[in-house]
Amino acid sequence: MNNHTNTDEHNFYLNRFKDKVAIVTGGASGLGRAIVEEFCKEGGKVMFTDIDDIGKLIQREDQKKGCQSIFLKGDMGSERFCQECVTETYNRFGRIDFLINNAFSFTASGIHAKSEDWMRSFTVGPLAYARMVQAAYPFIKKSGGGAIVNISSISAHIAQKDRWTYNTSKGAVSQLTKCQALDLADDNIRVNSIDPGWIWTKETDKAANLDGGGRKKWDPIWGRFHMLKRIGKATEVARPVLFLLSKDASFITGTNLVVDGGYLSMGPEGLGENTINAGSK
Repeated sequence: MNNHTNTDEHNFYLNRFKDKVAIVTGGASGLGRAIVEEFCKEGGKVMFTDIDDIGKLIQREDQKKGCQSIFLKGDMGSERFCQECVTETYNRFGRIDFLINNAFSFTASGIHAKSEDWMRSFTVGPLAYARMVQAAYPFIKKSGGGAIVNISSISAHIAQKDRWTYNTSKGAVSQLTKCQALDLADDNIRVNSIDPGWIWTKETDKAANLDGGGRKKWDPIWGRFHMLKRIGKATEVARPVLFLLSKDASFITGTNLVVDGGYLSMGPEGLGENTINAGSK
């Protein structure tokens, strides 16, 4: 009986998003890539965007694995591209059920931030998130409703040195999400956000290697800022995203889900002397 139960559960997750269509911005690497892969594993179809040509290669690899994904190259800072992305998704797949706003500018400047730094942070950030929701809304509504997840960050809640632009624009995502959730609720469209903690991605790995020693050295050091004493995996953010898209989250909207290994809850008193001396982000 146990084997039968396990098989049923396995089949359920394989088909949870069968015939459903999602858009994932910034889906060629990092968290976006993990979300695309996990959604495909559960039977879904995906349009993913990226500013990098590597998306073409990734699309071919996806298709070899049986993943129904299509790559569209473009800059989310372009209002025209946002609309093109949504229109092309509908033309290719005939419907849109979900939107995951993930692509976000990593511009991080403080006292010396220039106007263009602020503009880039907001344009390829909360403004792009808003534009994508505006463009996708009528198609998701036409499908009978669906769900939207905006990827934010723990940086939305804390002060970090020399990061006025990034932290402010991430903070705006939380308020945007609540307003979107309120306005779209009558159309059976749920909108939530996720705040990841430190996650191993291409950017994290680059920083680790620049500092010397790579992941083997820096995972336990940076991990001390988290209750779980490690940095998270991209799939550990992707799975909660899929939860928020699923029927299991049917009564959840306007909410922010923190996926940070206990980072925000711990606070400075929980770090301990060894952690305080371990370095900073």
